[in-house]
Amino acid sequence: MKASELKDKSVEELQQTQIELLEEQFKLRMKSASGQISKTHELGKVRRNIARVKTILREKQGN
Repeated sequence: MKASELKDKSVEELQQTQIELLEEQFKLRMKSASGQISKTHELGKVRRNIARVKTILREKQGN
């Protein structure tokens, strides 16, 4: 997910995306805790995507 893609979305769409990413992060953390995760790098990708969404949301709400 690129920041340029996120900037085109509305605040409501960004909030929905954030919720979906947080749910995905939770599922990956549960898999990691139970030892079932094979692609451990996915956790980092989701974390960075959440940070991107939060940054764009903060930019949009600040204006």
